[in-house]
Amino acid sequence: MRRVVAVLFALLIGLGALAVAQDAQALIANADQSYNRHGKSFDLAAYQADLRQAITTWQEAVPLLPDDAVQTKAQVLCHIAQASFELSEGYLTTTKDKEAAYEQGKDAALAAMQLDPSFGATQSADGFRAALRNTNDAVAVFWYGNDLGRWLNYHALTAITGGMQDVLASFERALALDETYLGAGPHRSLACFLAQVPSVLGGSLEEAKTHFERAIALDPDFIENYVDYAEYYAKPKKDWTLFTQLLGEALAKSGDEAGFAAWPFYNTLALQRAQALEQDAPQ
Repeated sequence: MRRVVAVLFALLIGLGALAVAQDAQALIANADQSYNRHGKSFDLAAYQADLRQAITTWQEAVPLLPDDAVQTKAQVLCHIAQASFELSEGYLTTTKDKEAAYEQGKDAALAAMQLDPSFGATQSADGFRAALRNTNDAVAVFWYGNDLGRWLNYHALTAITGGMQDVLASFERALALDETYLGAGPHRSLACFLAQVPSVLGGSLEEAKTHFERAIALDPDFIENYVDYAEYYAKPKKDWTLFTQLLGEALAKSGDEAGFAAWPFYNTLALQRAQALEQDAPQ
């Protein structure tokens, strides 16, 4: 009798776990649908609600995923990291809200990397930066670098005592793993870093130029590649011919419907920046 009860109990536990896993998958599917910005006309203002809904729903799904669903959990955490960054970049305005979004993003990306036991083992043996340089999760380390980089704008002491080097390590590792991710994002992010930080922290305008040019070569439809190149290289160099050329190429992309639709959220924001930057060129 006890054996029958034990079997029934185990069966009920298994069915309960299955139901919870199915609930998690349903939540993820709903979040993915909210986050999707393709196959429909994109409206930046209207999309904010969808983006917020996606983040909330992914967050609800994470604790419901079973421990062995490592890949799925990592993907969801990376979605949260990316969407948190996008929420701040596209919509948030107050210091408090932006800082919180970037912190949420960096923590989610870090949690994704920590799902791999080798990350913790490397960190214990050789330190956190070594773990970043050896992770195999290109998406997680890319978003960790981006969210951390923005978050450090509100934490200057952390930035100068190692935080900026963690950002650099993240971008270099993302580049080594997948240079094409998100419209050549690793090249673009590394270039922006190199162009903006002092040389004592590893900055170099000329190295940045190389990465900006590679980003454009890899994905000419990602308009931010042109705008970042103009703002963070041509403008500081006072190369107004290049500055004007890059912004002109960026603005011309608005007429390419297929290319624009490949990256509607990012391209919309990039065009807004290009239009604002036009005013900076000497008349």
